[in-house]
Amino acid sequence: MTKYVFVTGGVTSSLGKGIISASLAKLLQSRGYRVTIQKLDPYINIDPGTLNPYEHGECYVTEDGAETDLDLGHYERFLNVPTSQANNVTTGRIYQNVINKERRGDYLGKTVQVVPHITDEIKANIQRLGDTGEYDIVITELGGTVGDIESLPYIEAVRQFRWEHGSTNTLVIHLTLLPYLAAAGELKTKPTQHSVKMLMEYGVHPDILVCRTEHRMTQEIRKKIALFCNVNVNAVIESADASTIYDVPLLMLKEQLDRIVLTKLKLPMKDEPNLDSWKEFLGKLKNPTSEVKIGLVGKYVELPDAYKSICESFIHAGAKNECKVNLQYIHSEHINESNVEEKLNGLDGVLVAPGFGNRGIEGKIDAIKYVRENNIPFFGICLGMQCAVVEFARNVLNLDGAHSIEMNAETNYPVINLMEEQKEITNMGGTMRLGSYPCEIKKGTKAFNAYGKSRISERHRHRYEFNNAYLQQYNDAGMITSGINPDSNLVEIIELKNHPYFVGGQFHPELKSTVANPHPLFVKFVEAAKTYHYENNPKKSK
Repeated sequence: MTKYVFVTGGVTSSLGKGIISASLAKLLQSRGYRVTIQKLDPYINIDPGTLNPYEHGECYVTEDGAETDLDLGHYERFLNVPTSQANNVTTGRIYQNVINKERRGDYLGKTVQVVPHITDEIKANIQRLGDTGEYDIVITELGGTVGDIESLPYIEAVRQFRWEHGSTNTLVIHLTLLPYLAAAGELKTKPTQHSVKMLMEYGVHPDILVCRTEHRMTQEIRKKIALFCNVNVNAVIESADASTIYDVPLLMLKEQLDRIVLTKLKLPMKDEPNLDSWKEFLGKLKNPTSEVKIGLVGKYVELPDAYKSICESFIHAGAKNECKVNLQYIHSEHINESNVEEKLNGLDGVLVAPGFGNRGIEGKIDAIKYVRENNIPFFGICLGMQCAVVEFARNVLNLDGAHSIEMNAETNYPVINLMEEQKEITNMGGTMRLGSYPCEIKKGTKAFNAYGKSRISERHRHRYEFNNAYLQQYNDAGMITSGINPDSNLVEIIELKNHPYFVGGQFHPELKSTVANPHPLFVKFVEAAKTYHYENNPKKSK
């Protein structure tokens, strides 16, 4: 029988439920268990696809084309196992499903209520992954904070689920905060006590408390929390602030979180966790032999979570190259022809980020022109790739006013065009080209050199595409279309022949980079930035 672990949060948001869930899953996976994680989000949007990145951070896309919460990125980066539509459920989707059933007459005229209809739908979604038979343990992270109105149906569903499946098949971990009061010089347990009290008022008793803290917990504090919150003292876990999220599995191993979970679920310990490759990654990450400065040019740079997977991909690729990647966030709205040299001064590489809409586009194009002309390594992702196509059209092909029709529907040179199947679509949510699609790579190209194979698969999230009417002009002028979708003939990768590293992808490579498998395009980009750095700083040894 599949076992179920629920992770709730209290006191405040942003305590790191996703990282704790992923860390526990990593430890259980390294003991030989088949583990997956799902996220239950309390907002009423159907998915994050239509949310502004300032609202919710990046929208993470799965292999099967689900637009999901960014925590699913953490799950994949830690476990190196793909997630799917079933791994992220929102209140919007729950209510949509229930209302659709009501309209079909599935409830036989009954009054549709939060209990049992909404809670039953939540429980069905919790159990869906377990019913596949592919997993020994399903970890379910509940978004929001205990006490939020939006979270109440989920807490109630967990209460029912535990009652129906029994205490040895289910377990609740409550993540809470131990604030440190400088004036008193001590950690305070009262917020944790109140958070647990509130959870228990809803009928859910936590088995394990994970306490986020800036200062080490004493044994006295552990005993106090255990006494007042009615949990075993060994089930009060310290989660101290770490220098990197990738330290957390080792910290949880030290706290024996995985052992406590397996004991309470009455599962065998199996082998001790094998984390050798994880420790090797951390060793390279923390002991780099070189460093580079890379500019991330985008329009959501005030919120780094808007580019979370890109940032993590640089961490993976940096460790692979034993190189510290210093990311410099540059707002594309602040770049123009007169200051582009100043803005990009001292960078060893430039990544132009994905996005939607006209804001900041000309700044991205000016940045690409500068790095193209000055042989600075460049990497463009989705809209970043499209901006490179536009820049090349204007300044090399001399197609004055060339643009994407997303930005200028009246352009005389629509080098980026709306995909044919998108032309009749009016709804915004879930209607883009989403999920994994194949790509054939031409041999002898930078892309082939990175991947080491001619057929790959990458994840997409876009409506616009390279206009193949201009294909020959680009190839003749030196911008090669090195990656093509074999089914639709859509351009997937562009690159420049006579440039150290100038590559753009229509897809989102950052979504497939993990600790175990850093993405090859990021690895080669960091490698190119290292080479550029030392060629321009000859006094520094390699």
